[in-house]
Amino acid sequence: MRLALKEAEKASNEAEVPVGAVLVVDGEVVVSARNTRETAFDPTGHAELSAIREGAQKLKRWRLTDGTLYVTKEPCPMCAGAMINARLGRLVYGCGDVKGGAVANLYHLLSDSRLNHQVEVVSGVLEDECGQLLKRFFAERRGNKEDKE
Repeated sequence: MRLALKEAEKASNEAEVPVGAVLVVDGEVVVSARNTRETAFDPTGHAELSAIREGAQKLKRWRLTDGTLYVTKEPCPMCAGAMINARLGRLVYGCGDVKGGAVANLYHLLSDSRLNHQVEVVSGVLEDECGQLLKRFFAERRGNKEDKE
């Protein structure tokens, strides 16, 4: 998760929403990624999608059943859908997303038994650090000094 946080910090420095993701297989980092929507002008430029896409290409397979994806923030519906389609084995994320989370807050896509695959989920890892990075980022955008602390 610390590597994902470093990617999120890089994203923040690039004026991207600070979300980072790291794909791990057999204890080895396959790929690290961060949000690139603003810099790439790509609405699908989410850290999770980049990590899944690049990881699958690097591994030369689309099924990631032995993979663990570490993400700093609860994934959105698009990213959760990609995890299901990639047959991801496990998701570990930091802070929840009450406005767009598709794992535990708004939807429960990764545990929906009606779908053809479920993903093991661990949440709350480095939750405070992940949440504070996002909070600071948006406070700076709004100019709200109280939220920066």
